[in-house]
Amino acid sequence: MSPPAPSDLGRRERQIMDIVYRLGRASAGEVQAELPDCPSNSAVRGMLRLLEEKGYLRHEQDGPRYVYLPTSEPDEVSRSALRHLMRTFFGGSRASALAALLDLPDAPLTDDDYQRLTGLLEQARENGAGE
Repeated sequence: MSPPAPSDLGRRERQIMDIVYRLGRASAGEVQAELPDCPSNSAVRGMLRLLEEKGYLRHEQDGPRYVYLPTSEPDEVSRSALRHLMRTFFGGSRASALAALLDLPDAPLTDDDYQRLTGLLEQARENGAGE
């Protein structure tokens, strides 16, 4: 199953999905505790049900409560989000997106990071991924 597009979610829905991905699995109470501007328990439950209907979440019974899990793997969703970000802000250019990341002053790269990136760039060139 391909991951749902992040642009299909509202702000609160994205916050909930971020929480569920970070925790791996979460009850409505755990989601509510993590949300800013704490909505009511019934509002959180309603949003979780809606996200399940949209195909973003599934639930399992854990005693008397439901525990929600994402339907897509985090790496699938992160790739989908990156593609969306590249199209939206960088005209689909991988080089422009990468250059913007490298220009971030609050994220200095280590020597290991430079070595890893160099290897990935060489591999991409060999595989023709940049064409």
